[in-house]
Amino acid sequence: MAGELEFEKPVMELRKKISELKEFTQNTDVDLTAEIDKLETRLQKLESEIYENMKPWDRVQIARHPNRPTTLEYISLLFTDFFECHGDRSYGDDEAIVGGIAKFHGYPVTVIGHQRGKDTKENIRRNFGMPHPEGYRKALRLMKQAEKFKRPIICFIDTKGAYPGKAAEERGQSEAIARNLFEMAGLTVPVICVVIGEGGSGGALALGVGNYIHMLENSTYSVISPEGAAAILWKDSTLAKKAAETMKITAPDLKGLGIIDEIIPEVKGGAHKDLKQQAKYMDKVLRDSMSELLVLDEETLLSQRYEKYKQIGEFSFPTEFIGVK
Repeated sequence: MAGELEFEKPVMELRKKISELKEFTQNTDVDLTAEIDKLETRLQKLESEIYENMKPWDRVQIARHPNRPTTLEYISLLFTDFFECHGDRSYGDDEAIVGGIAKFHGYPVTVIGHQRGKDTKENIRRNFGMPHPEGYRKALRLMKQAEKFKRPIICFIDTKGAYPGKAAEERGQSEAIARNLFEMAGLTVPVICVVIGEGGSGGALALGVGNYIHMLENSTYSVISPEGAAAILWKDSTLAKKAAETMKITAPDLKGLGIIDEIIPEVKGGAHKDLKQQAKYMDKVLRDSMSELLVLDEETLLSQRYEKYKQIGEFSFPTEFIGVK
């Protein structure tokens, strides 16, 4: 079945069998209702076992699903009056990042996010969601515009990482990412970040400095891909599954580490199974976050953001150095 993932095969096979029995019952006089009921009960139990006990690598596969909803799809359902802005006013327009002005329940906001394609043609046009420096500069231009007009900023994160090509490096890729990190830390308007798919390396962090960071249940957020980490740690990229478990890159792990603020639940099997329902889950979290942040003054917003990042991580000083100057 198209789009199925390896760990989902038992579920897909059982659904197919149920569908075949229902079709057979409709086309014949044989009553298989009792058998179908048993299989549907078995299916519910199997779905619970699989989807409620997913391993980190299973979540990685869902985050990378080709049908996983993109930034523009969420924008169409969560916001109204979206007006897309283009270009960095310096080099060009990077379609791997989209952004513009919109209304969220009638309140003006600026929305920015990584954008990948849904097919080969669109992926090539959007560089597979891997931005060039002009993409990050476009995002920063929109953020500073939002700050000027006192609009909250909502960022959707979904990228394997910033584009590592020669042209991107020549145009200042590292500087563009660093500049975004620096400027976002000091924005005087509310900033809400949501990881909707893969959140990879500095390419994700460049849109990830906010007052709140939320993650969809089956998204990932990490400094490097599991394949890349496996290649570095064990000189074998095929050990990506092991790396995914070791790196703590899933939403439950990152929530436990205090890196993200809230896990947004996904529909069973992943956001791509029911986009409209998934948007409703996201809408509630965004509304709650907006209501909490809009009442804060500029100084409190900055202080809250500073304290949030200050508290991430742990540091222990070796006892043998205590008292050493």
